[in-house]
Amino acid sequence: MHPGQPKAALALGVPAAAAALVAAAHVVPAGTWLPGLRRACLPALAGLGHPDRVALTFDDGPDPGSTPYFLELLDELSVHATFFVLGESLLRHPGLGRDIVRRGHELAVHGWTHSRPWAPAPGRDLREVSAAAEAVRRTAGTRPLWYRPPYGILTGGRWAAARRCGLRPVLWSAWGRDWEPDATPGEVLATVRGQLRGGGGTVLLHDADLSGRRSWRAALAMLPELVGGLRAEGMAVGPLAGHGLPPDGRGRFRR
Repeated sequence: MHPGQPKAALALGVPAAAAALVAAAHVVPAGTWLPGLRRACLPALAGLGHPDRVALTFDDGPDPGSTPYFLELLDELSVHATFFVLGESLLRHPGLGRDIVRRGHELAVHGWTHSRPWAPAPGRDLREVSAAAEAVRRTAGTRPLWYRPPYGILTGGRWAAARRCGLRPVLWSAWGRDWEPDATPGEVLATVRGQLRGGGGTVLLHDADLSGRRSWRAALAMLPELVGGLRAEGMAVGPLAGHGLPPDGRGRFRR
């Protein structure tokens, strides 16, 4: 028994203690999913940028059955947004990805597949985030800046993979719960507006529906009222680029 060994390792045995440390490093960062913690301790991760600006973001695409409707409506509203895309979907629909960019929107990384990170797998996380980032780079012609993991679960492995790939993790400060099958446009709008308190923030919506229930229609229907209402209050609406988030993903916005 080495006198320098920590007591926890002595109690659990060295292999068990090592496994516990790996599990903690994997799980503990995922606590940033909690909105109160995120707002208070990591405002940039919550997407709290310029106080007079709202970043509009969409997850889970591109999907030829739904994304084009959002692109047409955003054109009508003269609004640009950030689309967090899945690498496998972008690979299947590269033309749609190019159309997103052609219309002036920003592509960002949502991972390769929409998977839940049940167990630590840092090698897999790095491969998948790297592959998705490369797919975005090839489509957009520029290196992506942002990363949002599926379900917003930012494990230690995913966080490290994002940093290795030069991506800044960003979650959200307001979401519409628009994935719920019975969500109405009014409910989605009220949920978003109720969370945009005290100035600007980052809104999470979905331009695709992985469940096949077409729940994205509620988000689409409420977009004109959301954008119009924010603009009437003097808020600018646009993509994450120019939103005023610091490059390290930790600090607060500074003028």
